[in-house]
Amino acid sequence: MQPADFGKVAVLMGGWSAERAVSLKSGAAVLAGLQGAGVDAHGIDVGRDICEVLKDGRFARAFVILHGRGGEDGVIQGVLETLELPYTGTGVLGSALAMDKARSKRLWSGMGLPTPEYILIKDEDDLDTAGALGFPLMVKPVHEGSSIGISRVEDAAALQRGWVMARQFDSEVLAERWVEGKEYTVTILDGQALPVIRLETPHEIYDYAAKYEVDSTGYFIPSGLSEAAEKGLQELALRAFRAVNGAGWGRVDIMVDEQDQPWLMEANTVPGMTDHSLVPMAAKAAGMDFSELVWRILSSTLEAGQ
Repeated sequence: MQPADFGKVAVLMGGWSAERAVSLKSGAAVLAGLQGAGVDAHGIDVGRDICEVLKDGRFARAFVILHGRGGEDGVIQGVLETLELPYTGTGVLGSALAMDKARSKRLWSGMGLPTPEYILIKDEDDLDTAGALGFPLMVKPVHEGSSIGISRVEDAAALQRGWVMARQFDSEVLAERWVEGKEYTVTILDGQALPVIRLETPHEIYDYAAKYEVDSTGYFIPSGLSEAAEKGLQELALRAFRAVNGAGWGRVDIMVDEQDQPWLMEANTVPGMTDHSLVPMAAKAAGMDFSELVWRILSSTLEAGQ
């Protein structure tokens, strides 16, 4: 395969979600990686005129690196399907499912996959029901990523405050049973699970700052798990990703409690690709540099039926 086989590539970044700033950083890294590999790639800061921009630009395919709503939830994927433009990653249905934390958890639970108990808080009347799960709880917007709007709450008063904060970002808010234990993440590329990463942060939770702004977060590859335990997490991540119809590449976040029970937290279909991001770390541990990683992701757009 030669760089010219891809034709003119649109690297779609930015957009209008709460994760815009991270997407621009991810997009710049992807653009540099593709151009470094000789691909005719062009960065596009996505706006509401994206249909006209893509048609006028005569692009052959798109690398989607839009995080959050409008880019990771099936919206841009629907646009690209309508334009008959091949694109990277998960399709419309899988993107919408994975972005919706409540419905992806409902699907996993129905399949017998482990995920913490939760309550969907639609209005103030649901707060007592959520509190009945027992404290502490994790409160998070249903349709946001990058840990935006999340909080750990210890009592009913904090639950009320956490719900008020989270609903600034989303009309639907999730209250989820807190899992005390270790945090892991599994990158998926072309149907295979890459080496597991264990995360440690001095912050109370792995929040936006821990992900993107500070250097105090610890990333451990190897993860410290036994070979059997690591394989078990990889297999669970693959099952969870396939369940939401994930494709191409992505990441699944998992907590392992003090009894060594794994719990699925969420699936990401357009993970970060910044210098603090987990997918490039996992790829490096698997022997891939960044240009090879983005080349492989883009290569999926050449497959029959895409």
